[in-house]
Amino acid sequence: MSISDVLHGKGHKVVMVRTTDTVQSAVRKLADERIGAVVVEDQWMRHAGVFSERDFVNAIAEHGALALTFPVEKLMTSPVVTCRPTDRVDTALAAMTMGKIRHLPVVDGGQLVGIVSIGDLVKHRLDEKALEANVLLDIARLHA
Repeated sequence: MSISDVLHGKGHKVVMVRTTDTVQSAVRKLADERIGAVVVEDQWMRHAGVFSERDFVNAIAEHGALALTFPVEKLMTSPVVTCRPTDRVDTALAAMTMGKIRHLPVVDGGQLVGIVSIGDLVKHRLDEKALEANVLLDIARLHA
C-alpha cells in the first residue's frame, strides 16, 4: 500500500503556521484542530519545518512558559523530512523510525499534498491486516 492510499482515507488537509507565528498560536491550532503537528512555512510560502507536540513539550521543559512567546521558527523541527504519495507505507514508517519523528509531510512535484502521522500509518496497516484475515477466513469457509 502507498501513502496515497492513506491520504485517500484520511484526507489531504494540512494545517499550516508561519515561521514568525508565536508558539502559543501554533499550540492553539494544534488544540483547535485536534492534531499533533503543523507544517511551518517561511515568508516565501515554502515548507521550512514541522512544529509538533513533542517540540512544544521539549521547549516548555527547557524554557518554561517563556517558550509560548517564541517564534515557531526557533523550536520547529528542521530540515523537513518528507515522503511522496507513491512511497510505500513501510518505507514511510522506516523513515519515521530512523528520524525519530511522528509526522511526515507528503510532497508531490514540490507541492505539499498532505501529511501523515505514525498513527495514520499504523491504523492503515492494521486495517490492511484485518482485511487479509477476513479474506483468508472467507476462503477457509468456502473450502470447509
